[in-house]
Amino acid sequence: MTEVGRAKPLTGRVVLVTRAREQAGAFGDLLEAAGAHVLLVPTIAIEPPHSWAPLDAALAGDSRWVVFTSVNGVAMVRRRVEATGRGRDLLERARLAAIGPATAGALGDWGLTAEVVPGEYVAESLVGCLRPLIAPGETVLLPRAAETRDVLVRELSALGARVTEVAAYRTRAAREQAGALREALADRRVDVVTFTSSSTVRSFCALFGAAELPRLLSGVTIACIGPITRATAEGRGLATQIVPEEYTIPGLARAIVAYFEPARS
Repeated sequence: MTEVGRAKPLTGRVVLVTRAREQAGAFGDLLEAAGAHVLLVPTIAIEPPHSWAPLDAALAGDSRWVVFTSVNGVAMVRRRVEATGRGRDLLERARLAAIGPATAGALGDWGLTAEVVPGEYVAESLVGCLRPLIAPGETVLLPRAAETRDVLVRELSALGARVTEVAAYRTRAAREQAGALREALADRRVDVVTFTSSSTVRSFCALFGAAELPRLLSGVTIACIGPITRATAEGRGLATQIVPEEYTIPGLARAIVAYFEPARS
């Protein structure tokens, strides 16, 4: 077969994308470029916090460090700063850290530079990078999801930092397409289910009864963006077959392609 006529690696595969709709575009594009049919069924929605007041107060302060743990955190802080016209000066004079290259890129798009980006994109590695840089007594602002792991707060506080954790956004479970999703899984029309955060796993599992998940996911490949998400999935009985070496959306797309390519050789 010529190069022109050769099927793409994911041709004939249906890949379910569960991340929030406004974030799913780039991931879907990568999968479709590899030949997949993408079924977008968000299991979460990103919304403003119940009150902006804590974030507004924090941005009016004088934190030495601001640590971002997601693109969502950057996007929502930016949304608030641009809406109020306040807080940009803090971000320009503070030292910035980002959990990974996508988050650092979101800061860069806003004209800000992350001084610290760990090689492994998890909270534990971020703490490892910050440990020699943060002096006892320094103030750290941590704008992130309303409910998230407390690793950063605990570990940064153990360094002697004074940590201010504020909700920059909240994650809501999205149930609007639960019926269509159950039907697609029951009809065996899904080859891969992807999870890009622990919240997508929890919200996905909440759509179904625990007893029906093994039946609905029988023969379905589970792909998780990183070890934390995998741990959440496997803690709910979802055996994970795909985890990329690089915990990013492009990395996850490449790992899915690599997983299925041997079947075509």
